[in-house]
Amino acid sequence: MAIAAGAHYCWAAQSNLGVAAAWDQMKTWLQILILFGSLSLLSIGGGNSVLPEMHQRSVDDYHWLTDTQFADVFAISQAAPGPSILIVTLIGYKAAGVFGAFLATVAVIIPAGALVYLVSRFWEHAARSPVRIAIEKGFAPLTVGLVLATAYVLGRSTEHDWRSYLLTAICAAVFIFTKINPLIVVGIAGLAGFLGWLG
Repeated sequence: MAIAAGAHYCWAAQSNLGVAAAWDQMKTWLQILILFGSLSLLSIGGGNSVLPEMHQRSVDDYHWLTDTQFADVFAISQAAPGPSILIVTLIGYKAAGVFGAFLATVAVIIPAGALVYLVSRFWEHAARSPVRIAIEKGFAPLTVGLVLATAYVLGRSTEHDWRSYLLTAICAAVFIFTKINPLIVVGIAGLAGFLGWLG
């Protein structure tokens, strides 16, 4: 009888653990949908403009990744062929596996796509509207500010010493003042890291 009671207790404990794990999984899926669905509607100027908020939620709030992992995932998403918003898929995968990657990708594409479709239906009809002109002029500095915030967050999320800061400054100057292909600059920076010149 004691053995039967013990077996019943173990089964109940395992059942409760299974329910708790399923609830945690569903909670993560819901967090993915809400996070990337809302970021989709805020991604003015492209997906990189919402990286600071993406970092805050996925690293600091939900703990799906560490700072270093976030920087690595960003680098992979930028180096891989295809859209730069691939970072969303990688974060979703890290948070909840293959289904999480699928959810994150769908959540970031559908709201923005639907909004663009709806806005484009009447945007061309308002070509000379002062409201449209004001919106277009206002989005430029907003996008620049969001991209600068992204650069700040990514710069802070990796380990740096003076050599890394120097390399970052040199790369930024090359991008701003020359027309050298960015792939060449990225390749040289990657080679410097591979050879251990960055510490």
